[in-house]
Amino acid sequence: MDRKIEKKHKWTKKYTWILVISLVLLFAVYNIVFGDKSSKLNVESDKLAIEEVKSDIFQDYIAVIGTVEPIRIIYIDAMEGGRVDALYLDEGTMVKKGDPILKLSNSNLLLDILNREAGLAEQENLLRSNRLSMEQNKLDLESKLLELNYQLKKLERSYKNNEILIKDKLISREDYDQAKEQFEYSISKKTLLLKTQKQDSAFRSVAIKQLEASVSRMQENIVLIKEKFQSLNVTAPVDGQLALVLPEIGESMAAGQRLAQINVLDAYKMKVEIDEHYIARIVKNLKGDFEFDNRNFSLKLTKIYPEVKNGRFSVDMEFIGKTPEQIRIGQTARIRLELGESKQALLIPRGGFYQSTGGQWVYVVSKDGKVASKRNIHIGRQNPRFYEVLDGLEPGEKVIVSSYDTYGTADKLVLKHEK
Repeated sequence: MDRKIEKKHKWTKKYTWILVISLVLLFAVYNIVFGDKSSKLNVESDKLAIEEVKSDIFQDYIAVIGTVEPIRIIYIDAMEGGRVDALYLDEGTMVKKGDPILKLSNSNLLLDILNREAGLAEQENLLRSNRLSMEQNKLDLESKLLELNYQLKKLERSYKNNEILIKDKLISREDYDQAKEQFEYSISKKTLLLKTQKQDSAFRSVAIKQLEASVSRMQENIVLIKEKFQSLNVTAPVDGQLALVLPEIGESMAAGQRLAQINVLDAYKMKVEIDEHYIARIVKNLKGDFEFDNRNFSLKLTKIYPEVKNGRFSVDMEFIGKTPEQIRIGQTARIRLELGESKQALLIPRGGFYQSTGGQWVYVVSKDGKVASKRNIHIGRQNPRFYEVLDGLEPGEKVIVSSYDTYGTADKLVLKHEK
């Protein structure tokens, strides 16, 4: 009996594998063309700092360190050079104005004073001699003028008598002319004597004034040099605390060299160093406060120093109202310096991400908490606790605020949670 032979189906195992491989390749090509091309990195979520974006009041302040300083510091420099002969007070001593601190000696200065005093005595003697001479000349001229006036009257009388006599021809023409000439000569002589007296008086007056001015200048110079000599006895110019005494006994100090320092303790101030990043926002009268001995004290910015050193600049802040009783020079305190008014803003806590991104982007965690994606943001102001977010985030979103240094260029972080 014949058996029907079944025709073999063409679909074999070989074709099955070809189909599987084709599908795999097709899926791979699809992923390459249409899939997510962003780079990913697996990270453990328990090693991340994740914080929520919140809308809250932003307090615009910075935290700075202030150092207590006296309200005024008086520096004492040598007005004149000299050798240190004596030290009367130690550093830390409370002083009153006029208290002696140290003594310098300067033999050259002493010799200069003696020479100047000798020169002054010589000029004063010359002035006295000129005054006496002027007075004597004045008396001599007055005596001559008196005698001349007497003779002139006699000659005038004789001349007038001769005028009468000549008319009556009782005297000769020669006698008349002689009397007339003597009278006219005496008049001319008197005129010349008066002119001489006037010129001599003017000359002597100028000479006396010049000598008086010279003596006055010499006296002023001696007063000044004696003040310099007196300054060798160094005294406290104000009440306060002698904070520093630099020289030692026997040491030679030059003019202008620093000798001592006095701290005026009527009040205190805080010397504060601030990062140059804030230099444009720091102005006078900004307020600040700090806590000391469980009490809060207020400050006001009174002075801004223009020089920037090592990326920082300095300001002075003075106390408003009470000053801490137990505060000491050199102590430090953490000051909360207000830069502006507080207002509502979108905030994220400070963290290491800022150093990694410059605040230009953050990793935003998805709602299911499985992935964190990179997103550009715009950060405005900052204080020691928060950054102000101007754009790029919404309230309630969560961001990674810890450092991104180990994430390289990953666009997404796949968050691995411990089971």
